[in-house]
Amino acid sequence: MQWRNIYRGFFIGISDLIPGVSGGTIAFILGIYEQLLTAISGFFSRDWKKHIGFLLPLAIGMGGTLLIFSRLIEYLLKNYHAQTQFFFLGLIIGVVPFISKQVNVKKNFKIGHFLLVLIVGAALASLAFVSPQNYGTITKLTSSNALGLFLAGWAGSMAMLLPGISGSFVLLLLGVYSTAISALSNLNLPIIAVIGSGVVVGFIVSSKVIRYLLDRFKYVTFAVVIGLIIGSVFVIYPGLPEDGTFLMMSLLTFFIGLLVASLFSSFDNKSSL
Repeated sequence: MQWRNIYRGFFIGISDLIPGVSGGTIAFILGIYEQLLTAISGFFSRDWKKHIGFLLPLAIGMGGTLLIFSRLIEYLLKNYHAQTQFFFLGLIIGVVPFISKQVNVKKNFKIGHFLLVLIVGAALASLAFVSPQNYGTITKLTSSNALGLFLAGWAGSMAMLLPGISGSFVLLLLGVYSTAISALSNLNLPIIAVIGSGVVVGFIVSSKVIRYLLDRFKYVTFAVVIGLIIGSVFVIYPGLPEDGTFLMMSLLTFFIGLLVASLFSSFDNKSSL
């Protein structure tokens, strides 16, 4: 068992609670992105036993975080929204040099790759101007809303594995983010089970697709990944606080995020892209 994956799952779980912050980006920061894709894809095959040691501690860390910290994240986003977002901005921006170095952008990227980065980044950044749907918080599971919640979980989990695209932000756009957070905070097991089932299906499908693209079209895929990460900066940027104290706190959390990304990239990234 790779027990240190518990703390990695902790960070991925925290990111998945924040609209705009991608669990895939955090997996890149932690140096386990490709291993994560391989393990998820391989777990649903005949070779599942050799991947359980990687995935189980990760799942424990993520699951525990989602249950324990959902209320804390609600509190931070409500009372310290800018500071929380600036911390994750630092994390996201801090991972770009690491990915660029690993894939050797200067050597392997052509003009077409840079254009793809620009196009994908602009497309994702445009989501910052999209107004999320608001259907209220669903607290009771019915036959009419079960399918919608399942499909929302599916869409959200597919986004979670793509660096730069936040599963929580997708849930927000679909109008079910408040329902998911409320279900986790209050242990509404029927709703958690339905959304969770969609999440599992999404993980299976997207891990295989992304793994295939990395194997066949590595540099094109990484151009898309870098574009998604850069574009996500515009999605989660909360604006500068007008209050001087809050502004200084936001800048501080931003630099802490940069530092954390740098530390993880330096000491915890041993997988080769």
